[in-house]
Amino acid sequence: MPTDILAHGLTKTFRTGVVAVNGFDLRVERGTVYGLIGRNGAGKTTALKILMGLLRPDRGEAKVLGRPLWEADPAHRQKVAYVSQSQQVPEWMSLGELGRYASHFYSAWRPELLQEQARRWELPLHLPISKLSGGNQRLAALAVALATRPEVLLLDEPAAGLDPVARRELNVCLVDALLRDEGCTILLSTHLLGDLERLAIHVGIMDRGRILAEGSVEDWQRTMRRVQVVFDGEAPPADFAIPGAIRSQVLGPVVTALTRVDDDAQLDGVRQLRGARVHVFPLTLEELFVDWFGGPAAAPESGEEISGQPGRSVPQPPNQRVGNGG
Repeated sequence: MPTDILAHGLTKTFRTGVVAVNGFDLRVERGTVYGLIGRNGAGKTTALKILMGLLRPDRGEAKVLGRPLWEADPAHRQKVAYVSQSQQVPEWMSLGELGRYASHFYSAWRPELLQEQARRWELPLHLPISKLSGGNQRLAALAVALATRPEVLLLDEPAAGLDPVARRELNVCLVDALLRDEGCTILLSTHLLGDLERLAIHVGIMDRGRILAEGSVEDWQRTMRRVQVVFDGEAPPADFAIPGAIRSQVLGPVVTALTRVDDDAQLDGVRQLRGARVHVFPLTLEELFVDWFGGPAAAPESGEEISGQPGRSVPQPPNQRVGNGG
């Protein structure tokens, strides 16, 4: 499968000394939806801007459709659409005027798609964009991006400020873009993980400027579990650790861990311990995100593989022995 988005070893430090991107690696295959998740300040927006050619990295390479957009010609750049977190559209224009303006820069421009999205989202074509609500301004920017018929679509928090109905309609439009004859590759950063769970094929977890772990949504849902072990008495046995634990914490006799469970049998040894009661809970992406970043241990740089791809790993706590606090 061809690779439409490729980043290797990207690093970007701003003049303030903030290291926004640090060893960022990414590969997105054609016709897929890749979701990038992480806490605020993880570097997601900076990574997208580098991919779009809006920022030049200090080190590393970033290619979209085989070329760095920083130096790509207009014919190549028009194959890529981008909606930023703070969309910057000329607010004095109406949506109709913005569409006519954009049509001069995109050979694949489809005015009927803009009109279709305007009808679907009840966006007026004649009012200045400044007169629209914040959510509708974002929808206007998305409508223009979709009307360019991009081969690659980069979205930074596309559903921020949208109501649940508009978010569902947006997801439908993105699916339509994926299913059209020539297809589309989508990379999006979002905190709305319920939407991402229904839309994305792969998800990468980003922290401190790089992707710590990635895998298919199916794999995340199949293997990631919250495991709770309750022991009789006041504390767990010395040196006890839950197999496959990524993060763990102890509260009295209760050990709770975010765990990768490839096979339920890997917990059999724990179940056979005297006085141990084992509870296993499936996780949504949102629960996984909260457990990952809300755990007591900071994520180090290496750990157990989850995605089956070289260089992609699930970080492990520095010491998995729960007796010292996880």
